[in-house]
Order: sequence, then structure tokens, then C-alpha cells
Amino acid sequence: MNTERTLIVVPTYNERENVARLLAELFAVAPGADVCLLDDASPDGTADRAEELFGRDPRFSVLRREGARGYGRSLVDGYRRALEGGYARLVQLDADFSHDPRRIPALVEASRTADVVIGSRYCEGGGVLNWPVRRRLLSRFANAYVARITGLRVRDATSGFRCYTRRALRALLEGRAAGEGYAFLVEATYRASRAGLAIAEVPITFTDRREGQSKMSRKVILESVLMPWRLRLGKKDGGGRMKEVDSRQ
Repeated sequence: MNTERTLIVVPTYNERENVARLLAELFAVAPGADVCLLDDASPDGTADRAEELFGRDPRFSVLRREGARGYGRSLVDGYRRALEGGYARLVQLDADFSHDPRRIPALVEASRTADVVIGSRYCEGGGVLNWPVRRRLLSRFANAYVARITGLRVRDATSGFRCYTRRALRALLEGRAAGEGYAFLVEATYRASRAGLAIAEVPITFTDRREGQSKMSRKVILESVLMPWRLRLGKKDGGGRMKEVDSRQ
């Protein structure tokens, strides 16, 4: 296994408007990484468009998922692909440009001393752009809610911009994931903490999506509300180590 190989995974569903520019930026900021779209059978032809533009690039691939859709399920499939492909680490981010690809090098660098690196809106140096006050308050409340119920000492447990080492991916795949939507992010953070993995946060600026529509639904919100209680009432937290990394580039 090459200790420097990185796989970038991007869960997609109806992201045709964003995929061309996103992939171009990913290959520009991380030319040594491979990129895999985890596409949930997008009706708008997201995967077809991506393959049309980048299908000849050996660094690019598409995992066309079949069966039950879901953000968490897509990521689990991506984690398996990273392990099977012998990658040393995996970076995950959303396709809507809410996560700036230019922060990927900072996450990768932090993964040299931490197994889980979270691109954090709420650690020192982080922030949010183009969100109304209501969304900002809701996000802050969600993280405080998660921390209070689960005991996690992470400022942004709901962030989907992350980097996992191979060891972290193995730990996350040891048991069956319960979260299907964005609640999976909290579950993954909790399980990493229980496994005693080092968790770091690096600052990012989250920007509301430029194109397309949000994937948030009532079902996703309900699952996010219930997940912390499922974790708390299941198994006790093992108290993983958490630190901040000021690695702005």
C-alpha cells in the first residue's frame, strides 16, 4: 500500500449543474489524488455527464449505486472502495461547493497526526457564508444538542467535509451503520471517538450551495434528532482524543 495515496469521494444526487467545475477544481488542488463520484442513480444524468468529461482520466471513477439510496449508505460504499483500493486516506466533501476544495490539502496534512479530520465551521478560524440567521442558529443548536447528549468534545460533529485515515475507515466499517442521511456524520464521529481515534478539527468557511436544490427533508431531520439518543442509549462513549489544528493555507 502506498502511504500517500488519497481517494476523494463525492456523494451525488442530481448535481449535473456542479459536477464539471467541481471535478476540475478537485484535480487542480489535489493532482495526486483519485476522485470517485458516489452517484445515487441521479435522474438528471450527473454520472453520465461526469464520465463524458473525465472518463478517460485514470484518476477518475464513478460508483453507480443501486438499491436503497442515502447519503450515509453512499459514504459507506465509498469507504469500502478506499480500503479495497489500498488508499492510505479518504477525503469526503459535498458536490454543491459548500465545501471549498482548496481546503483539501489542509485536511490531508492534518491527517498525518490524526485519524479523523473534520473541516469545522465552529473551531477558531472557521465560519459560514450566505446563511440566514435562522440556519446559523439551527446549526449551532444541532451541534450543541449532539455534544450534550453524546458527550462528544467536537465543535462541528455535523460537518460533512472530512478526511479519514485507513485505520479510521476500518473502525467505521466494523459494525453496521444505522444512519442513512446526514445523521451518519454524527454516528461516524461518535464511533471514531469510542474507538479511541484521534480527532482533529481544521477551520473551513462553509458557503451555501451555488446551484441545485438542498437534499434536506423531514425524514433526514427526524433521523438527525433521534440519532444522538440512539448512540447514547446504545454504548458508552470511549472518549477519543480531540484537538484543533490551525493549518490555514
